[in-house]
Amino acid sequence: MNKIKLQPAFKVSVIISTYNSSEWLEKVLWGFFEQTEIKFEVVIADDGSREDTRNLIDSMRRIAPFEIIHVWQADDGFQKCRILNKAIASASGEYLIFTDGDCIPRNDFVAQHIQNAEKSSYLSGAYLKIPMKISQAINREDIESQRVFSPAWLFGMGFNSRLKLLKLTRSRILGEFLNRLIPVKPTWNGNNSSCFKESIIAVNGFNELMQYGGEDCEFGYRLVNYGVKPKRIRYSTIATHLEHSRGYVTQDMLKKNFEIIKITRENKLIWTNVGVNQYI
Repeated sequence: MNKIKLQPAFKVSVIISTYNSSEWLEKVLWGFFEQTEIKFEVVIADDGSREDTRNLIDSMRRIAPFEIIHVWQADDGFQKCRILNKAIASASGEYLIFTDGDCIPRNDFVAQHIQNAEKSSYLSGAYLKIPMKISQAINREDIESQRVFSPAWLFGMGFNSRLKLLKLTRSRILGEFLNRLIPVKPTWNGNNSSCFKESIIAVNGFNELMQYGGEDCEFGYRLVNYGVKPKRIRYSTIATHLEHSRGYVTQDMLKKNFEIIKITRENKLIWTNVGVNQYI
């Protein structure tokens, strides 16, 4: 596979959130090893993982074609917003691409974000959810060959939704058509979104009063209130989402988050008082 340098007019950082899922994170990093655009750094936002994650990152650093920065905080329950803010503060890039440690990027993932970047917009991508059996079976060779993004290979492994596989199109024309056609409203999706760092700083990053449930969307709403509009790239760039449990989610957590989202939207808030500024 040919690796290229697009020579973007800005430095790029990819921020990957993770928590105690070193097997999945390894597959994700292999995905970034295969990117056609190779000029970026990776910042791993680690919300309190055990030593096996640190050991994995140290071993991957020795062979990675890019710099890997590991930002860790002690385990204090689900505190993704807090660790993302710390990762944002540590990132040297002017343009930040966000994804999760359970989402394997297709080899044009970074390139598509760079090519679609606009000062006045944030990019809203998508993922293809992979069942647990296939998630466990995926190996490095599957990622290097990119067959993990092949509809035929996925069907052979037991994937059974033809409609969802439209997300895997590599046709620029079809992708742009579907991006315009689909009725799904674009939102900030933590597994596949990006924007310029200056816009993130302007709204003070992620709201650390929030835990799981809509915390990404709330950040996106504040970007929109600031004047940064969403741009859909749902069918232009893709990642496969590996299956996992969510035992950390509670109804009280969800209720609190939805109340915060309601206040943000009704009052058209731009700024959060508990955000990234405390780490800069």
